[in-house]
Order: sequence, then C-alpha cells, then structure tokens
Amino acid sequence: MYLTIEETAQYLSMPESYIESLILANRIRAVHDGSQYLVNKDQFNNHLEQMEKYKKQMMEYLNEPIPEDIDIKDED
Repeated sequence: MYLTIEETAQYLSMPESYIESLILANRIRAVHDGSQYLVNKDQFNNHLEQMEKYKKQMMEYLNEPIPEDIDIKDED
C-alpha cells in the first residue's frame, strides 16, 4: 500500500516537511508519479517491528539485576 507524504506524516506522527526532507535525502524510499511522492507503507512496518524488538531487548537488559561481585571482600 502506498501513502502520500501527508498520510506518511500522519502514520509516523512527524511533520510533512521532515518526511519530504528524508525522501529527498534518500533516507525513505519513494516513487514520484509526476505530481507527488508515494511511499510504500511496508518499509515502515518492518522498521517499526525491529525497533519494538530492540526496545524489548533493552528493557530486559536494563531490568536484569546486577550480580554481586565475587571479588568483594568483607571488611569486618
């Protein structure tokens, strides 16, 4: 499914000018049909899935308890 720049901006919750600058910098793949740019929605679904997976991994890492250091000596 292809989206216009306006629809893409709404989908990603970003300003249209930023989306257009990403397209012109080739950071987002788009097709120009002569009057407007069309962006394939599927490229964001894959990216968003990877970002969710990364966030989940980071939360698991950050929530892991710090193990007690075996080299700590009791000073008493």
